[in-house]
Amino acid sequence: MRNAITLEAIRVLEAIDNKGSFAAAAQSLFKVPSAITYTMQKLESDLGVVLFDRSNKRAVLTPAGRLVLDEGITLLQSTARLEEKVHQLESGWEAKLTIAKDTIIPDQQLFDIIARFCELNKLVEINVIEEVLGGGWDALHTKRADIAIGVTGELPKGQFNVHDMGSVEFVFAVAKNHALADFVGLIETQHINQFPAIVVADSSRTLPGRSSGLFDSKQSIRVSNMQSKIQAQKQGIGVGFLPLHLISKELASGELIIKGSAIPRPPIPVYFAVEKGRTGKALEWFSQQLLQQTWFDSLSSG
Repeated sequence: MRNAITLEAIRVLEAIDNKGSFAAAAQSLFKVPSAITYTMQKLESDLGVVLFDRSNKRAVLTPAGRLVLDEGITLLQSTARLEEKVHQLESGWEAKLTIAKDTIIPDQQLFDIIARFCELNKLVEINVIEEVLGGGWDALHTKRADIAIGVTGELPKGQFNVHDMGSVEFVFAVAKNHALADFVGLIETQHINQFPAIVVADSSRTLPGRSSGLFDSKQSIRVSNMQSKIQAQKQGIGVGFLPLHLISKELASGELIIKGSAIPRPPIPVYFAVEKGRTGKALEWFSQQLLQQTWFDSLSSG
């Protein structure tokens, strides 16, 4: 089916509206006036509507003409962006990049990197998805993501290029009004298991799920991300280990209190990973930026 509205017709319509006459539009488009008149007459005929009020010296759009032009300008802009993306793709820049960010990664630091990327003026669509525990590996495995930031646990062999991001220190923290807040001495399992444990659920869809820092407790309350876990523990709903670099504000304000615990929780190595063989200038740029960043400074607000 042939469409009545073409990109050329929209350009002519826009020129007439901007210049105020068919003659002036023809001059701006380097066309003869008869060509402009023919294009508009044909468009009106094909659509079955009048696009211009010709009763005055200046060509004025009718409501139908204004609708066609307003929507048409959006099409022109989309077409221009598409053309630029095609040229950009040919030069090695991807049209889209998806980043799987583990919930332990501070938002601000990642968004600072994205802000610097935007200054490059490359038309790359950036998608950020949040994952937990094995979810980052799963996002790479299922090709839901091009790069996974903050992956932990046993490293897959041979399939990904893996880069060290440092280690995350976890501390046992409770709300200032929690029953354990005034406990003196090392907290043992028997002191904890009478309270609910706040647990962040693994987001993996296809790979086996993992758990992190689980201990015997009266009850498990599962949430979808680390910020929800922090909030739940601030409200005294339950207890658990939290990443030190994400709770500096809560510790400084006294909303959370670190308690010594006899339950071992060593620092966890953290990585970012990219599937081997994946190329693209945006992917390379982000990889370089990630390598230069200090991620788990406990003085960071997260």
